[in-house]
Amino acid sequence: MKRPRSRDLREQALGQLDAGRPVAEVASIFGVHRSTLARWRRQRAAGMLVPRPRARRPAKIAPTDHPRLIAQVQVTPDATLREHCTVWEAATGVSVSEATMCRALQQAGWPLKKRA
Repeated sequence: MKRPRSRDLREQALGQLDAGRPVAEVASIFGVHRSTLARWRRQRAAGMLVPRPRARRPAKIAPTDHPRLIAQVQVTPDATLREHCTVWEAATGVSVSEATMCRALQQAGWPLKKRA
């Protein structure tokens, strides 16, 4: 997923346009599309040039749940991700996918390797 461009970069690009550079050239220099520059111009005119925050879904396994997750993994370190998902659902009532479990373990600092 692409990250929003910073306000500083937006202002630099619009400054180049204000200085008389062609839209296609500025778009090429800053790696954005011409329509993006037009949108930034409209946003600046409205006083809203800052990037909007991205809407994100809250994590099914919140960072506050990581100690509980680590404790679960320490009890059965050789269990598969699927098995950890099943145990997690039984303990919390929250069903998670293997990908979600893997991300939560990585964020909690648990190594991917089961054995050294």
